[in-house]
Parts: sequence; C-alpha cells; structure tokens
Amino acid sequence: MSRASRKGFVIAIDGPAGVGKSTIGTLVAKELGYRFINTGDMYRALTWKALEEGIDTRDGVALTRLAERLAWDFKANEDGVIIRTVIDGHPVTTQIREERVGMNSSLVAGVPGVRRKLRALQRKLGNQGSIVMEGRAITTVVFPDAAFKVYLDASIEERARRRTKQLRGGGKKADLSKIRESIIQRAMQDLQRRINPLRQAEDAVVIDSTSLTMLEVAGKILELVRRKR
Repeated sequence: MSRASRKGFVIAIDGPAGVGKSTIGTLVAKELGYRFINTGDMYRALTWKALEEGIDTRDGVALTRLAERLAWDFKANEDGVIIRTVIDGHPVTTQIREERVGMNSSLVAGVPGVRRKLRALQRKLGNQGSIVMEGRAITTVVFPDAAFKVYLDASIEERARRRTKQLRGGGKKADLSKIRESIIQRAMQDLQRRINPLRQAEDAVVIDSTSLTMLEVAGKILELVRRKR
C-alpha cells in the first residue's frame, strides 16, 4: 500500500489484554506511514510517578491532581512511528514496565478525574490525524466517531500462551498457569470497571485473532482501510 499523507484517519483499536493490540497496531501504522500509541502507557506513566512520589494509588483526588500537575509530552521514536510518553521532560519507557507499576495501574486507570485528563490528551493526539490508537475505550469513549473501529479478541488460552512466549523471549521466567489467572483477573477488572469499562462498540469490526498471526490480523485491518479509500 502506498504511504498515506499526513492528516489521515484515526484508527481506533480496543480489546482485552494479551490479544496483540500493540504489535498489530504498530504493523498497521508502519504500513500506512501513521503514528501509533498504546494509551495504556499513559496510565502506567502516571502510576509510576505516583509510586515514586509516595501517593496512595487508591487516592483518586491525589492522583487526579498529579495528572493535572504533570507536564505531558509525546515523542515518536527514531522511525517516527511509535509514540512514547514523556512526563516532566523525562521519557519513562523503561520505568513503566516495572512489576509494581503493572500491579497498580488498574487502580489508577479507574479514577474518573485521571481518565478525563488522559482522554483529553488522547483526543489532542488523535485530532492531528494519521494515527493508530489502542486501549480499552478508544472506540467507545475517546474516538467514538473514528473512521475505523476495531475490537480485537482471542481466547484466554491463546492470550496466556502469547504473553508467556513474550516474557520468555525477553529472558524472563514465566509460568503459564499464573499468567492465565492474571489475564482472567485483568479481564474482569476491565469489564467491571465503573468508569469506561471495556466493551465492543456496536459499529466496530470484531476480529478474533486466536488462530491468526499478527501479520494476518494487520492485513485484515489494512484491507478495511483500502476499502474505505
């Protein structure tokens, strides 16, 4: 496919943890000449900063104040595709992968004031056009009028297998059964969250990636773009 000009579409991708949203979103963005952002990184960045400052991740008021106080910036990597979160002038790509951040990020993401602030930032990024944005409520809340809305899914077993493979590939120990339980717990949190729970937008294209490769799923999304054009 030929490279898209800037000020192109917003491609919104939602789905549960472990379905490959970031991998697939990056593949699509690279092919189109778009930018890509994993909005979950924004919540993890705030979580990391809160932990660094000793803020209780159950204190919604303090978390909202922190989100409002921080200087947020977003910078693309060397190839201009993946957008990284920068807070108070510091990239936090490595810090947000810490285990303590992952354990607390769901609490932070459930705070209404935090979601309002980060939603505004996400919309500002999206309004620049030519972006693939993934998360939990991008198609339903952040960009309900996006040109392309995709909901990615996969079986619990496949999601656990992929996550285990990813961790082991990075040289980390990974127990398949524990990862499976963690994914189930995360799925329940996302579905039952009082503010902006994970759900399928009525007009989103649903793609089950259980038996598909990441390249095959990306190909399906790119075909949707070709048809729209």
